[in-house]
Amino acid sequence: MSKKAVILLSGGLDSATVLGIASREEYECYVMTINYQQRHHAELIAADNIAKIFNVKEHKVVDIDLSWLKSSSLTNEKMNIPEIASEGIPSTYVPARNTIMMTLAMAWAETIESQDIFIGVNAVDYSGYPDCRPEYIASFQKMANLATKSAIEGKSIKIHTPLINLSKSEIICIGEAFGIDYSSTVSCYQANKDGLACGKCDSCRLRRDGFKNANIKDPTQYVISS
Repeated sequence: MSKKAVILLSGGLDSATVLGIASREEYECYVMTINYQQRHHAELIAADNIAKIFNVKEHKVVDIDLSWLKSSSLTNEKMNIPEIASEGIPSTYVPARNTIMMTLAMAWAETIESQDIFIGVNAVDYSGYPDCRPEYIASFQKMANLATKSAIEGKSIKIHTPLINLSKSEIICIGEAFGIDYSSTVSCYQANKDGLACGKCDSCRLRRDGFKNANIKDPTQYVISS
């Protein structure tokens, strides 16, 4: 019997790389994308395209409206997306987003009798989000193995974070070796409906610097020259 894994896929560079890693490790990939009414809706289209490229076992899109979380510029369209490096935790932080996503992934994993969940969190080249830290992931895994019927019956759940200690350039090099087409991914926080990146936000800056440091041509399509 093939081993099953649930992979959280946003449509961005990191999650596409994680899907590539899970596929290389010969998991049967069940992919979950969360539509939380994020303003960068183009990433959902990218996630669908990436799932098709990898020919995943199943791609589930879960709709959850978090637009009422007005403190985040990713869910509140009246707020400006920061275009300079932020001090402290930036406005693009969405309260409890990773907790919600991993909880849904945990529920699906238990349903399909999978013990493995993959997520592309990163604690090196990231924007300071508290739910991307190793101690948070360890705490969630502990909770998952206290909260699930499968774990109580001896089938513990493991949260895989293969990118957590890597720089963006290291992540890109891994994906390049796997032949991942990064032009199909969308990382920009304010990408337009065609998926063109702004070239100004934190996510664009980290992505662009990652390709530069990896000495790999940036395939990102920008609205403006960057």
